[in-house]
Amino acid sequence: MAARNLRPETPSSVTATGTAPATGSATATASGEPLRSPRTLAALRRTKLLVGGYLGLSVLTLGAVVALREDGAVVTDAVWVRTVIVVASALLMFVAALRAARGSRPAYRRVRILSGVMLAAIAVIIAIPGAFPVWLKIEQGVCGIALLGVALTVNGRRLRSSFAAR
Repeated sequence: MAARNLRPETPSSVTATGTAPATGSATATASGEPLRSPRTLAALRRTKLLVGGYLGLSVLTLGAVVALREDGAVVTDAVWVRTVIVVASALLMFVAALRAARGSRPAYRRVRILSGVMLAAIAVIIAIPGAFPVWLKIEQGVCGIALLGVALTVNGRRLRSSFAAR
């Protein structure tokens, strides 16, 4: 999907064909502030990389669960449920991060919410004694570190002001 310019069209910006001229990669938020600042672009790039790493690790973990499915001590029903939920949420967050990088305020909001919710869920997973195997708790801890980076980045002043409502 191509990046959309979310700035309102003005009569002077409309061509003879009745459409606004293409602006290339100058993506803007609904508030009209362009997402061109090098620091803003770096924050969005960092978010995409961290969420991509979270998705990759989650998919690898699900692959390990599938490979070890015959070992009931290593792969419990709770492990199956948790890994499938993590992959699904990571995929949703990755798509939202890509859209947010193109200027979508609702997608940015989704990344903010999902990163916070998943961080809280990871904290619970790690804290509950005996509910999950140690290997999954370690993997979730690594995912939590990536998501902490996402949460700090997307809740930082730079991105919040870039995606602020008018």
